[in-house]
Amino acid sequence: MILSISAAYFANAQDVSTIKNNTEVYSNSSLSGSAKYNSMAGSMGALGADFSVLNSNPAGIAVSIASELSGTLFLENNKNTTSFAGTSTAYKTNDTNLGNVGAIAVFKVNSGSPWKFVNVAMNYSNQSMEDYSETPGNRSLIYDIRDANDAVIDQLAFDGHAYNRYGNLSKMSLGIGGNYDHRIYVGAGLNFHSSAFDQYDSAAFVDNTGIRDVYEKQYTPYSESATGFSASLGVIGKISPQFRLGASLETPTWWNISRVYSEYENPTDGTYIEDRNLSSPMKATVSAAYVASKNFSINVDYTLGLTKSKYKVYGNAETELNQFFSSNAKNLSEVKVGAEYRIENLRLRGGYGFASSPFDSMSLNTTSGSLSNENFSDLISGKRNTIGAGIGYDFKSFFIDAAYQNISSEYSSPFLQGSAANNTGYFSNQYIVNSDVAIVSNVKNKKDNFFITLGWKF
Repeated sequence: MILSISAAYFANAQDVSTIKNNTEVYSNSSLSGSAKYNSMAGSMGALGADFSVLNSNPAGIAVSIASELSGTLFLENNKNTTSFAGTSTAYKTNDTNLGNVGAIAVFKVNSGSPWKFVNVAMNYSNQSMEDYSETPGNRSLIYDIRDANDAVIDQLAFDGHAYNRYGNLSKMSLGIGGNYDHRIYVGAGLNFHSSAFDQYDSAAFVDNTGIRDVYEKQYTPYSESATGFSASLGVIGKISPQFRLGASLETPTWWNISRVYSEYENPTDGTYIEDRNLSSPMKATVSAAYVASKNFSINVDYTLGLTKSKYKVYGNAETELNQFFSSNAKNLSEVKVGAEYRIENLRLRGGYGFASSPFDSMSLNTTSGSLSNENFSDLISGKRNTIGAGIGYDFKSFFIDAAYQNISSEYSSPFLQGSAANNTGYFSNQYIVNSDVAIVSNVKNKKDNFFITLGWKF
């Protein structure tokens, strides 16, 4: 009974970090692959011939005519610049890990059959979910602390806020594909997802005596570990020797989430556990590719979300979260373009991707010194731009590829809203800060990613 009450209060708070993590972790459509795949911004849906294409169209593995194995080193630089009331703070995180490992095994079919090849492939992608944004303080924003008789006993000046998340997200894909007469390629994939992260939502205040203290948002910090499963089907057809069309469908990812969170004054501070089941959006991708010659090819992918995130309902919390996504979430919409040019054994690649904001415009009561009701087109998460470039060299049996990606986004970050009625404010050992209005800062995020792939063909 205590857990169900906590969950209801949590949903009433519409915790921002939970909504943001639903979008960036559980509905993530930007997992990395090989350096070749990343340099083309992940646009290979109708070109194929790379195991990373399991992320978009499993039929692409059927295009390969040689087996290969490779691993990719991933170096990520993530920078958030957070602005509020004319002041900005910048924070960088750097991570290095084995971002991708994969292989394709090609099996030639007997010459009498129109089926030319049957291929199997594995793709494993892993990336850090570390993200830190710190809003600068503004001590002209004063919050009254009142006793049981509603008398002011202290005043706190706002001295900053931080969202802090760290952890990892991974995806393992297994696929099988068939090449029919070098004209039609079909494929199917099974995807196994995993995530684990810790989330913090903290605000700092200075009291009348000048003492600074850090307050934690109700139900934070929390840790989540989750596993998920999805499946995909795809097809590619050669309309002419130069022109190809592709289409694929990926089911929702069915997530099982285990959450450990902190709760304050229920009636004492404590740690609680709850489990959730979530289905992230189903996605469809259509692709077109033009292979002008053996030296040049270009591909365009368009991905559309067909459903919205939905939690299995165990109580009020899941009901209210489902209402939020049903009312405010937009269907995923992402377009990617990638190209490759070959000069003998040298490969030059480039790509561009654009993903729209995952939410409709929303209104929020805010304060930056005076109260107002503002409308935001980029609340919690904004549109995303990806620019890729890369180079590679084929040594016949071995190959090496390098890639660079610049990923940028900008969004409005709300925090500090929490009511006394729902016990959803910010807590310290001394006081509780409740506010009926939010503070909203502007966050500019920029990722500079570098990838190096070493591979073997056989």
